[in-house]
Order: sequence, then structure tokens, then C-alpha cells
Amino acid sequence: MEEKVETNASQRDAFLEEKAFKSRTVLLFGQINDTVARDTVRQLIALSGESKAPINFLVCSPGGHVESGDVIHDVIRFIDAPVNMIGSGWVGSAAVNVFLSVPKERRFCLQNTRFLIHQPSGGVGGQASDIAIQAREIIRVRERIGALIAKETGQDPKKVMVDIDRDFWMSAPEAIEYGLVSKSIVSAKEVS
Repeated sequence: MEEKVETNASQRDAFLEEKAFKSRTVLLFGQINDTVARDTVRQLIALSGESKAPINFLVCSPGGHVESGDVIHDVIRFIDAPVNMIGSGWVGSAAVNVFLSVPKERRFCLQNTRFLIHQPSGGVGGQASDIAIQAREIIRVRERIGALIAKETGQDPKKVMVDIDRDFWMSAPEAIEYGLVSKSIVSAKEVS
């Protein structure tokens, strides 16, 4: 009986993945790590290879590994097909970097989306010299994230560095005002 339930779940998942592919939709939900990045990039490349029609990218993620988010960000900019970024639920930390991979006019969110920007964190351990190296890298990543947010939102870089010093939460209207999002939507018809 358990084997039949697993088979049904696998068939349902395959059916839903096929429908998402045919609708040119990529879903990024949950923690961003190297496995999620690989699977997401694979879908983006396949969809872009299939057609140059826009891809709708729905993201609901607390973030995760910065470099895994960077891979998704870079590939979205690399592929030929344009991407419409749609935030839902919450878009936080490294997911914001992914969200900012598209031009502002292609950045949307559903009405109840919340956004979180902050500086990177990391588990630092080891010898004192290794801790110093890791601290320098965290500072470099913090500066890079701050520069990206400033560039893509039009905010003053100094203001962004202050904002990301601690957790900085924004509602959909606040994210629009900040420059993260072009507009809040309620229907897929509103995505241009």
C-alpha cells in the first residue's frame, strides 16, 4: 500500500512539473542551497532553450546560501528569455538577490508578500587566522549585497548599508516605495 502511495505521489509530481514547464513557470520555494540552485538553473536553461518567450519565476523563500542565490541570479541574467519575477509569501536574504536579477519593470509581488533585507551571516570557526579570513569575506559579501540593492532600487548606498545592518522588513507597499518591486499584483493577467 505504501509503495502505491509513493508511486501516485511521484506521478502527481511529474504531472505538475510538466504543467509548470508548459506554462513557462519556475518555482523557487524554501531554503536556497546548491541542490535548489542546480534544479532551478536547469529549468531556466531548458525553458530558455525551448523558447524566447517570457518565463514567470515565482519565489517564496527565506533565502539561504548566498553563492547558491548568486548562481540563480547570474543565470537569469545569462539566458536569452526574459524573466518576470513574482514574489509571494516572503522574499528574504539571498532570495532578494535572486529577485533583483531582473529589471525593475519585471519585478512584481502578490499583495501579502513581505521582503527582508539584511547583511550576510555565517558560522565562523577554526583558528584565529581562518576566522579573520572568513570575517573579511563576510564584509566583502555585505558590501556587494549592499551595492546590488542600491543599484537595483535607486536607494543611496549609504542608506542601504544602514538598512541591512539589521533585519529590515518591508510589506509589499513599502517594497514598492523602496524600489525593490515595480508593482503589487493580484492576477497573472497583470504581469506584462
